[in-house]
Amino acid sequence: MTALATEGRKHNSLKGQVSEAEWDTRVALAAGCRICHHFGWNNSIRNHFTARVPDEPDKFLMNPRGLTWSEITASDFLKVDFNGKCYTESPYIPGPAGLSFHGAVLEANPDRHCSIHLHETDSVVVSSLKDGLMFTSQDALILYNQIGYHDFEGLAEEAEEGPRIARELGKNMAMIMWNHGILVAGHSIYEGFYYLHRLIEACQLQVKFLSTGREVREVPREVCEHTYNQFQKRYSSGKLKLGKDDWDAYVRMVDRIDPSYRL
Repeated sequence: MTALATEGRKHNSLKGQVSEAEWDTRVALAAGCRICHHFGWNNSIRNHFTARVPDEPDKFLMNPRGLTWSEITASDFLKVDFNGKCYTESPYIPGPAGLSFHGAVLEANPDRHCSIHLHETDSVVVSSLKDGLMFTSQDALILYNQIGYHDFEGLAEEAEEGPRIARELGKNMAMIMWNHGILVAGHSIYEGFYYLHRLIEACQLQVKFLSTGREVREVPREVCEHTYNQFQKRYSSGKLKLGKDDWDAYVRMVDRIDPSYRL
């Protein structure tokens, strides 16, 4: 086992001090951060990967400000409520934007258990294009009719902006925050990550398409509808869980790279 990611800072594990359900959620969130860092989606101390505490649904876990996603561990996540009260002793603080709109999204949607916000480079590029996301690839079509948009209002730290973001997300699973970045939600952590992955890949492909300088061929509306319905049908029986097989594979990947996120 390597300790490279946590080397150089004191670390006290919360394992055994919180419920099993909360600990499992903490481990999954830490894995998600490490996966995102591995793919180069976030190299800073900013952005948020959050999830509702399963046995305390009025509280959620979020990564603190001050730790990169390459070093964060399960014990580092802060437990907070929808009023911004923190229940985890830590030298780190919750980011005000994370408290504002992730709390609003989870509070407004009791069936959503995960919310992720990133400033991944190509996603920010697409958020700054007048037409937003173009449906030009199969990766984009699972998000057809699932994208909300929110105007840029500043740093998203104001309490009153959170409910607006939640309303504009609505029942969609993803949002492009104009001139800012992206936000996704999920009924589980692995589902939220799946939508995040699909949205980022769609943005990356769009940027590459546009960089050719050639006219982009968009998928006809009726084919978009048909493909989206195919995706929905595939998972409607409940036998397959959206994103679960992808998630398990990526968790195995970060376990091979550095399992210290489990501390």
